[in-house]
Amino acid sequence: MPDLLLELRSEEIPARMQRKAAGDLRKMMTDGLVEAGLTYEAAREYWTPRRLTLDIRGLTARSKDIREEIKGPSTTAPEQAVQGFLRKAGLASITDAHVHSDPKKGDFYVAHVSKPGRAAEEIIAELVPGIIRSFPWPKSMRWGPASAKPGSLRWVRPLQSILCTFGAETEEPEVVDFEIDGIRSGNVTYGHRFHAPGAITVRRFDDYVAKLEAAKVVLDADRRKEIILADARNLAFASGLDLVEDDGLLEEVSGLVEWPVVLMGEFEQDFLAIPAEVIRLTIRANQKCFVTRPHGAGEDLSNRFILTANIEASDGGKEIAHGNGKVVRARLSDALYFWKTDQGDLPDLDQLQASAEKFGLDLEKPLDQRMARLDHLNVTFHAKLGSQGERVERIKRLAEELAPIVARAISPLEGEMSSKATEGVTDPRETTPSDLPAISPSRGEIPALARRAAVLAKADLTTEVVGEFPELQGAMGRKYALLQGEHPSVAAAIEEHYKPQGPSDRVPTDPVSVAVALADKLDTLVGFWAIDEKPTGSKDPYALRRAALGVIRILVENKTRLSVVGVAESHVPSIHQSMENVLRKLGGSFAIGRGMREISGKQVGAEVLDLLSFFHDRLKVYLREQGARYDLIDAVLSAGSRPISPLVGEMSAKPTEGGAVPPTPQREAPPSALPGISPTRGEIGQSQNDDLLQIVRRVEALGSFLDTEDGKNLLAGTKRAANILAVEEKKKTMIADRVEPALFREDAEKKLFAAVNQAERQASEAIQNEDFSAAMLALSALREPVDSFFERVLVNDEDQAVRANRLALLARIRAATDQVADFSKIAG
Repeated sequence: MPDLLLELRSEEIPARMQRKAAGDLRKMMTDGLVEAGLTYEAAREYWTPRRLTLDIRGLTARSKDIREEIKGPSTTAPEQAVQGFLRKAGLASITDAHVHSDPKKGDFYVAHVSKPGRAAEEIIAELVPGIIRSFPWPKSMRWGPASAKPGSLRWVRPLQSILCTFGAETEEPEVVDFEIDGIRSGNVTYGHRFHAPGAITVRRFDDYVAKLEAAKVVLDADRRKEIILADARNLAFASGLDLVEDDGLLEEVSGLVEWPVVLMGEFEQDFLAIPAEVIRLTIRANQKCFVTRPHGAGEDLSNRFILTANIEASDGGKEIAHGNGKVVRARLSDALYFWKTDQGDLPDLDQLQASAEKFGLDLEKPLDQRMARLDHLNVTFHAKLGSQGERVERIKRLAEELAPIVARAISPLEGEMSSKATEGVTDPRETTPSDLPAISPSRGEIPALARRAAVLAKADLTTEVVGEFPELQGAMGRKYALLQGEHPSVAAAIEEHYKPQGPSDRVPTDPVSVAVALADKLDTLVGFWAIDEKPTGSKDPYALRRAALGVIRILVENKTRLSVVGVAESHVPSIHQSMENVLRKLGGSFAIGRGMREISGKQVGAEVLDLLSFFHDRLKVYLREQGARYDLIDAVLSAGSRPISPLVGEMSAKPTEGGAVPPTPQREAPPSALPGISPTRGEIGQSQNDDLLQIVRRVEALGSFLDTEDGKNLLAGTKRAANILAVEEKKKTMIADRVEPALFREDAEKKLFAAVNQAERQASEAIQNEDFSAAMLALSALREPVDSFFERVLVNDEDQAVRANRLALLARIRAATDQVADFSKIAG
């Protein structure tokens, strides 16, 4: 079968656009061919800085003949409908249509349309110009005299030639002839701009690749990457160095050259006084070069760098390396100036005193000066949420409030500090106190350290280095904090409060970092929910989904329990204060109205509950990525949605034989005789579902339980009970308010009632102790009595009182399992 070779050659395409553009070309071309009735066996795209290439194998030579029937209106339809049918079918007159009959609808018109197949060359010649004109470049341009005319061709850079050949492997390929804005397709391409600029005539793909290679062009981008990486490693190794690999830079550099030649440059040793991150970013951003480090030297860099040229120079690349070295030295001189300036005093210290007093800053310290300047300059965080200074104040208060909670979860008691860090410690929660690293603060220290870290967390935003390299925010703050003698945990928190910045980024584990990271993200989320700036569809300009996922990962991976609703609700007044300050500065004032709902006897804002729902959505995504079943997540989140627990103040002093049953929607639940340890309705409903760690533990325990035979059988029995109840509740069948043992007629009823009482009590105790595996074990005891009940007992007894009592017993089964999860949501 014939193959198609297409090349679009232009001036240099920006490296960041090449891979996507080649993929877009393949998709647009193959979609168009298939839509036109052609099929193909395989298609692959290639790209270099100056060309996009498409190789399509096994393309059919001609589309199939098509015969179709287009159904039209009734023969009695108005003339307007008939004319519309003729236009749709492409008929000149209604006499060209056929009349079909239907026993129900009567006579109607049908057009029998025959479309002969088309040659692939004709389809390609029509398709390619359309693709070129509609190509989705992020940015495009016009050029030459024709650019002044309306509708002139646009391309990312001036398009220079089009190569398009089509033919079978055993035949001489033909040029698919077409023209677009004066550029006619052909079988000619051009090699390397400097080494082989002459025309090259090609036939098919294999011939094309071989001739380009001879003309100093490596077509395959992945092969160019392999060449650059291998040569860079070898060159560094030969000098006793290790290459600091960078996948993003490698991708970019491979898009800058068609014939990669790897060289080594150097700069003065004095510049190594600059932090390694700054050196690396300076050389990467300005010269697209790789840095090296002495073999086995850890994070320290060497004064040599690896560059990739696009030509084989006659002097072996000495002048190229020397020229790059001159530029690198100039850039590093700037970086050294920034680094030293950031450690000196600011010239306007006398104006920063008020800000220093507000935050308790020491103006003898450079980083404190930068924080004072950030506040003094009134740098805007968001037009509706005030300045960065106001935000730092909110984060400081929230971090201090969260610190004791974090401390109880992951920090040692006071006086339990290690004298030195121990190698191999990866999780402080799993160590004995003596194993903890020396930098980890004790519980008593954490609130003060969290407050200090929160105050300095954004200070580096006004430094010279971060102004030049914004991606170093946090990292530079940590370095400056250590230089001015801050506690190691404070310095770590300045960098780590931005983490995690993605699903693969690590989560902070130092308690100070955890407190500040949570405060930063929760302030962002509560703030943007308060001003109704939520993510919509694919749009999330403030990275709120990432912030919510960060909160989830921090809490879950550090095994920290936190009431999201409680924290958010307590933080709303601070957000509203900032919003009011903004309006006051604009000369206005307003009163904030909030939609409120009662949860656990407390008034909670509608925006906070909406934020909780958002957290639930992100938690589902997180757990599914961890392998959890979607139905188990829904079952746990839905637990407690029915009123299975006593009303506030209706607690029993001790377990009794009676039990509360869910009322029908038409009746209120009567006082319950559940065990005294059982929580109230409000505590079960919302409080469980805003503790993200507890949700995760429930899902894990539920999944493990349902993998057992007892779990599968109990699920079947519980769902059967729930289904019966749902049907009867829909029919408004009477269900007893409580189970009356006197109405039992079968031993199976008595055994099930006793088992439910015991399982309910034990499950409640286990849940109170947060032992969800034990709660599942307690519920597993229901398996045999539930099975026996359904085998021996007819629920819909003729006696109405007995039937109502048995339905109440089924409700007790549902109530018992609902303490852990809503089993009706579980598949199976």
